[in-house]
Amino acid sequence: MSNKNLLERSLNSVWHPCTQMKQHETLPLVPISRGEGVWLHDFDGSRYLDAISSWWVNLFGHSNPRINAAIRDQLDRLEHVMLAGFTHEPVVQLSERLIQIVPGRLGHCFYGSDGASATEVALKMSFHYWHNMGHPGKNNFISLQNGYHGETLGALSVTDVALFRETYSPLLRHSNHVRTPDWRYADQGESPRVYALRAAAQLEDFLVRHHTKTAALILEPLIQGAAGMGMYHSDYLKHAREICDRYQVHLIADEIAVGFGRTGTLFACEQADIAPDFLCLAKGLSGGYLPLSVVMTTDSVYQAFYHDETARAFLHSHTHSGNALACRAALATLDIFEQDGVIAANLIKAQYLNRVSEPITSHPKVKNFRNCGMVWAFEVETSDPAFSGKFFQAALKQGLLLRPLENTVYFMPPYVINEQEMDMLVTGTLRALDSC
Repeated sequence: MSNKNLLERSLNSVWHPCTQMKQHETLPLVPISRGEGVWLHDFDGSRYLDAISSWWVNLFGHSNPRINAAIRDQLDRLEHVMLAGFTHEPVVQLSERLIQIVPGRLGHCFYGSDGASATEVALKMSFHYWHNMGHPGKNNFISLQNGYHGETLGALSVTDVALFRETYSPLLRHSNHVRTPDWRYADQGESPRVYALRAAAQLEDFLVRHHTKTAALILEPLIQGAAGMGMYHSDYLKHAREICDRYQVHLIADEIAVGFGRTGTLFACEQADIAPDFLCLAKGLSGGYLPLSVVMTTDSVYQAFYHDETARAFLHSHTHSGNALACRAALATLDIFEQDGVIAANLIKAQYLNRVSEPITSHPKVKNFRNCGMVWAFEVETSDPAFSGKFFQAALKQGLLLRPLENTVYFMPPYVINEQEMDMLVTGTLRALDSC
C-alpha cells in the first residue's frame, strides 16, 4: 500500500478528530504503517520522531516488546468481561498496585475508557457524594482559567478553552473559572511562587462566598496542557488543598496528561506533598496502548455510596470498564517503571535536553522557554494566524512530529528517547523555526 492510496481512502471514510476536514484539501494527512520506539514510519519509507507521544499517551515507545508480550499473553486468557457483577485478575492486580503508588489513601478504583470519561466520573461522584450526605445544594464546580478536562458535555462544562467550548455553550452546565496560577500571567518582576499564592488567594475569596453550593475544584496539577503547557508553582496545589479542606470542597486532580512521570515525579501532586479526594488517570496509564482510565478516591467517599438502597449506589458504567487487555498493558507499564528506574533516568534525559536546547532558548523568535519534568514548551512570536499548521509541516520535513498549540511549540517525547534523537529534535526544531 502507498501513502497516497491510504490517504485517499481515509479522506473518503474517516472523520478525523479536532480537525477541519476541508483543510486536508491542501494539507495532506500523514499515513502511518508502523511504529518502533520514538519513530513512526509511513508507507513510502519516511519516518517521523514522535515528539508529542501521539497526543501525550506513549510513554515507552511504539511497539514496546514488554507491553506487546503482556497483551499477547492476555489475549490467550481473557480479552474482556463486563465489570458489573464480574471481576478478573488483571483489574484486581492493577487496582492493588495503583493504590500502593499514588499519593494519599486513595483505596478505591473506578474504571472508564478515556480521560473525558474519568472527568465525568469524578464530577458525578463528587456531586453524588454530597447528595448522599444530605447536601444536594453542593452541585456546582469550579476550575481554573484556561483549564482543559475533556470534550464530553460534563467535562467541557469545567473546561475553559474557547475553541472547544463556545459552540456548545448552550448545552453546558454553568461553572466558574478562577484565576490560573500559570506564571506567564504574573506581573513583571513577580515570581512564579508569589503569583501562585495570589491566585490561591483569589480561589479562597471565591469559596468564602460560594462554598455551600460548590461540590469540587478540578485542576490539572503543575501543567495546564491544552492552554499551551502553562506551568505553575507547586505551592498553589498545597494552598488549594488547604482551602478545599477549610471550606468542605472536594479537590479533583486531573493527572490524565501529567501523571506517570511527566512532571518529574510519578504523580504531579507529590511535588506539593498533597493527595486529592479524586485522582483521574488515563493516557499513559496503559503506556498509550489501549483506552483505559481510572478515578481513584478515598474510603470516606466510597462509604457514602455503600448502602442497602440501589439509588445511593454510583450508577455509572462504561462498556469496556476495566478491560482485561488494557489492564495487562497498564501492569506491564508499571513493571517498566519499577524495573528500569524510569524517574531517575528521565531526570538525566531532561538535563541533557535542557542543555542542548540552549540555541532554542536564545532564538530571537522564542520566549518563555520552560521545562517541567519531561515536558518542554515555548512561545513563538508571530503574527501569522496560520503559524501552527505551517510549523507542523515544516517539522515534518525535518522528520519530526510536532503539533503546536496555536503559537506554543512543545516537546513531550516518549521516555525511551536517546541523546542522538534529542539532538535531532533540537536541530530540526531550529530549522523549522527559521523556515516559518
